[in-house]
Amino acid sequence: MTPVRIVLVDDHDLVRAGIRALFEQLPLIEVVGEAREGQEGLELIQRERPDIAFIDISMSGMDGLSLVRRASELEPQVRLIVLSMYSSENYVSEALRAGTRGYLLKQNANLAELQTAIDHVMAGGQYITAAIRQKVVDGFFRSQNPDARQPLTTRQLEILRFIGEGHGTKEIAHRLNISVKTVDTHRAELMERLKIYDVAGLVRYAIRMGIVDLDGPVQN
Repeated sequence: MTPVRIVLVDDHDLVRAGIRALFEQLPLIEVVGEAREGQEGLELIQRERPDIAFIDISMSGMDGLSLVRRASELEPQVRLIVLSMYSSENYVSEALRAGTRGYLLKQNANLAELQTAIDHVMAGGQYITAAIRQKVVDGFFRSQNPDARQPLTTRQLEILRFIGEGHGTKEIAHRLNISVKTVDTHRAELMERLKIYDVAGLVRYAIRMGIVDLDGPVQN
């Protein structure tokens, strides 16, 4: 049988090494390339045309959701699976809209689930880890309510995540390579969209919705 060809796109070297080590324990799986950021990942996907690409969300430059969107357009035959630490319904919904075929949590990833996800997407289906599947179902039913809040955009999610992690405006602007004024504009739009009008409230919302990693470092 022909091995399933896989590429990994994640900006954390240790995470990539760990996931690769898991894949190497699975039968008929071949990791054919790795990339550390979105643009490099897109070029790798176009060059290797793997069966599956596992993609992180939070990366410098082109973020993972943008990569999923571009790869879906340029290489529609490649099955894309998000492998992220973020369990937010907003992230999952945005990833599905962008074209991902699966969504797994790094902290829950194990041999059995990786194999199950691969089997599902190779058979033409989708796979969402059980830890967040109910959130997606709940979100679908809420979306049927005309008064439900509109989902956040990819950029708004990024801004909200950085706010929730304690980053200041200048640091967010630097990390996303945008102006301070643009960050202020996105923050104002976030507050209006969520009806939350202070930074502390945004932080609490980001934590409650699983948009920030509580185990990660908080910076001022």
